[in-house]
Amino acid sequence: MQLFSRPASAARQPAESRSPGAARRIRKTGVVAAAAAVVMALSACGGGSSPQNADGPVELRFSWWGGDKRAQLTQEAIKQFEAENPNIKIKPEFGDWSGYWDKLATQVAANDAPDIIQMDEKYITEYSSRGALLDLSKYEIDTSKLDEAALNAGKSEDGLTGIAAGINAATILANPAVFEAAGVAMPDDSTWTWEDFEKIASEVTAKSPKGTYGAAAYGTDEASLGVWLRQNGKSLYTSDGKLGFEPSDISEWWAFLKQLSENKAVPTASEVVEAEAAPLDQSGLATGKNAMAFWWSNQAPALEKASGSDLKILRFPTKTGSSADAELWYKASQFWSASSRTKHPEETAKFIDFLANNVKAGEALLADRGVYPNSEVRAAIESKLTPADVKVVKFIDQIKDELGEAPAPPPKGAGAIQEIIKRYTSEVLFERLSTDEAGKKAYDEMKSAISS
Repeated sequence: MQLFSRPASAARQPAESRSPGAARRIRKTGVVAAAAAVVMALSACGGGSSPQNADGPVELRFSWWGGDKRAQLTQEAIKQFEAENPNIKIKPEFGDWSGYWDKLATQVAANDAPDIIQMDEKYITEYSSRGALLDLSKYEIDTSKLDEAALNAGKSEDGLTGIAAGINAATILANPAVFEAAGVAMPDDSTWTWEDFEKIASEVTAKSPKGTYGAAAYGTDEASLGVWLRQNGKSLYTSDGKLGFEPSDISEWWAFLKQLSENKAVPTASEVVEAEAAPLDQSGLATGKNAMAFWWSNQAPALEKASGSDLKILRFPTKTGSSADAELWYKASQFWSASSRTKHPEETAKFIDFLANNVKAGEALLADRGVYPNSEVRAAIESKLTPADVKVVKFIDQIKDELGEAPAPPPKGAGAIQEIIKRYTSEVLFERLSTDEAGKKAYDEMKSAISS
């Protein structure tokens, strides 16, 4: 996702890796909620695994979203697991992000969920709270080497329903070549403020050819809002599943975006809409039309390849000028979850433990789903990573002591939030609503989405 424009995958999915433009198609949680409600009414018998003979191998179904590269890497991890566990066979089921959630909701409602499920932060609470996911803490999965923040992201009152498959962080990616062409010095990301960001971006725009801007606009993803709120002592959500801010807080966020737009630090409203529809390799950063853009850290390698430039990963600006106040956090790019109705919970847990902790799994998956949460696996596979992936790993390690408290997980209904934010950002940029009007309307819609 372009962080201030949407989430991550191979192109721009939920904070990780997805097919081009997939994040902008993130579905509202209505289908998920409806399907999950149906599953609660179904009998508890049955499960996701295919029937086996008493003496035959156990077969587990494993579903994930992602492109061809992810499928190739994941199937190599499956091969390594099956070599060590010949009595367990893994049947892969995969597709792109756009159809994944409708399919999963239908499977869950029909009592036909896969045993192992690649789960996203937006929906883990939705599924967990309705009893659709297995509490993995009851099984033999080693979590001692996982980063604490990543581990906690999969915990709730329903137990440990997700093991982080990868971690990333909100970043600003910068193209030094665009700065150099404009004759503007790169910012010091350990000391810069939001005022510095505006000044630098405006200067790059002024000294660049027409159509090139100092930065991409933020405002089409909840992660950008989350960073802003955290730096202002608020939060997107509270631990009890409510909004952690007031309408005036989001109004101020949009007011600064308007200021950036008026000072030509970011593209025009129509250009922002056009950029939102572009795949990763046609984004402003990839084509050299933006000097800076807001993305998740694990999207840096794909963007660096697309741009043909040596990109630099920067921390967010702060209000104080201290990187210790950036209030970044480790985000689970995806989770390994399991169906609560699997017929083979022990074998399912064994496979998830392999994915999380085995170096052979790490050597197969590498950094496709983000930086490995297991610190020992991360160190063991570093020599096999590309230079761009190593850059991401070093950034993740660099900010470890600067992280803020992990944010509350998205509550039920949070899948609708991104579309609400994106829609009202457009209303503000096109001046169809004032920032105050947009703040109140958006707040009311968000509150309704997570309380319904």
